[in-house]
Amino acid sequence: MEYRQYQNVYVVRLDRGELVVDKLQELVQKEHISLAKIEGLGAADFLKAGLYDVETREFKCKEFHEPLEILSLIGNVTVMDGKPYFHIHIAVSDEQQRAWGGHLKEARIGGTGEIFLTVLDGTVGRMQDRIGNTGLNIFSFS
Repeated sequence: MEYRQYQNVYVVRLDRGELVVDKLQELVQKEHISLAKIEGLGAADFLKAGLYDVETREFKCKEFHEPLEILSLIGNVTVMDGKPYFHIHIAVSDEQQRAWGGHLKEARIGGTGEIFLTVLDGTVGRMQDRIGNTGLNIFSFS
């Protein structure tokens, strides 16, 4: 991973073999980032993603071990229990141009990854949803 900061934006290059969430965690901790917007694209050769089932309160994930184009990576960084909390979604396509996506658990870069991390002033926390009783970790503004 290599990155540069331009005002409040970190421009990040992830290299082949690097894990997306792992490297973003490293960057956020090193730079003491507590609130940010994530945007990116690139190529992966491994992906674990899925969706959260509010009825069972479990993530239903699938793993893919094949070349994938990362069409869109979008998400945010907030704070929960004093630690960075990532909420990232991903859309990918395979060599037949079939596309799918979901909540990103992890992806390994297969070519390169290009990410913009826009830092915002302030802090937004997370708390377990007691209003909708979903079990999700939702924004907390207190």
